[in-house]
Amino acid sequence: MKVGFIGLGRMGKPMAINLIRKGFDLTVHNRSQAVVEELSALGADVAASPADVVVATEVVLTCLPSPETVESVYLGASGLLPASRSGQILVDHSTVSPQSSRRIHALAAERGVDFLDAPISGGVPRAEDATLTIMVGGDAKVLRRVERLFSALGDRVVHVGGPGTGSVVKLVNQLLVGVHTLAALEALVFGVKAGADPQKLLEVVESSFGASAMFSRAVPMVLERQFGSATDVRILSKDMGLITELAKELPVRLLLGALAEQLFDEGMGLGLGNNDIVSLVQPLERIAGVEVK
Repeated sequence: MKVGFIGLGRMGKPMAINLIRKGFDLTVHNRSQAVVEELSALGADVAASPADVVVATEVVLTCLPSPETVESVYLGASGLLPASRSGQILVDHSTVSPQSSRRIHALAAERGVDFLDAPISGGVPRAEDATLTIMVGGDAKVLRRVERLFSALGDRVVHVGGPGTGSVVKLVNQLLVGVHTLAALEALVFGVKAGADPQKLLEVVESSFGASAMFSRAVPMVLERQFGSATDVRILSKDMGLITELAKELPVRLLLGALAEQLFDEGMGLGLGNNDIVSLVQPLERIAGVEVK
């Protein structure tokens, strides 16, 4: 199977490397050329545009940073859809709105092309280990045709429904990530300000009803002041915006979501966009007049 991969960022690069290691014939395209050269050295073919990728392959995977980039890569003049042919499969691993996924699905269907919205979860370590969770929206028969491909990327592949439902499920996950991050950081600052030892807080909370993956992740990182880029504030800020837009359209009231979005907006305003989401503890610390240590 000839496979294309577009978007070799923090998540896309290790995914593409895993495909090469699993023996897939891979053609790649990316805006930044340094990573393209790295993949080329590992055996990937290089394409000059998304259109060139789809011409050379049977299945194309994309993992892109923003809805605008997804629209350009799929629908632009040198994009995937204008150059696609009947029988091909296009898969988008990006986090976008369900409306965007359904639009691309409909336009692909007009050309006899199958499309799956298949966002991913697990972060860079699980992308590197090929243990991602992949939530797939679209035709189950199409998913079966690429199961071997997906198994090279993740250890949990779930068909969640029709077109756009993969994007819905991913936004639900991101809503929880945003809310749990705010809750974890707020609770941590609250406890330390009140005199609790943060290590003891972690020890007790991890075995109590208040336990959460975000709290377990956040406390060690905050204590070590590991605020470098891992899961970026800007990415979650973008996702919270998508969630808010969808909630307004439905409509659904998001009380906690609105508060989480406010904290992410504040982090963006403070220049924390390229930092990890745990760096959002800093504005909370400043308001409380305490540093978690």
